[in-house]
Amino acid sequence: MRIFTNLLVAVVAIGLLGCISVAAPAQKAQQKYEITHTLAEWHKLLSPQAFYVLRESGTERSFTGKLLDVHDKGTFVCAGCGQKLFRSETKFESGTGWPSFYAPIKAKAVDQIEDDSDGMVRTEVKCSKCGGHLGHVFDDGPKPTGLRYCMNSVAMKFTPDAKK
Repeated sequence: MRIFTNLLVAVVAIGLLGCISVAAPAQKAQQKYEITHTLAEWHKLLSPQAFYVLRESGTERSFTGKLLDVHDKGTFVCAGCGQKLFRSETKFESGTGWPSFYAPIKAKAVDQIEDDSDGMVRTEVKCSKCGGHLGHVFDDGPKPTGLRYCMNSVAMKFTPDAKK
């Protein structure tokens, strides 16, 4: 009888544990952005590759971006909304195959969000005006910040400075 009671207690305990749901980690609150469009509107506004990167948080293949070898003086802006993001003076050669910068044009130009996709923890960088995915920031950059904003070329456009 004692064995039966112990077995019954074990079965009930296992059954109860099976009913306990462990809450999933809290979803990050969806941020409100100044510029918003429906997915259909974004599809019309962006190239397929730009849509994939900016709206689906994709990544272009390394060493394929048109802005990788841009060394003229000017401003890199969001391809989704035109917000100014980076100045050419902060661009450097990282050897990664993506345009890299050590600082945004102003801190509020980009949002930084913890990203634990793809089995690693890193910091995603988004345009603060439209929420478009730009790339990621890492702590292995040069002075003065020690940061490397590793951006997708297709997520940005380049506006050269006016000739004097």
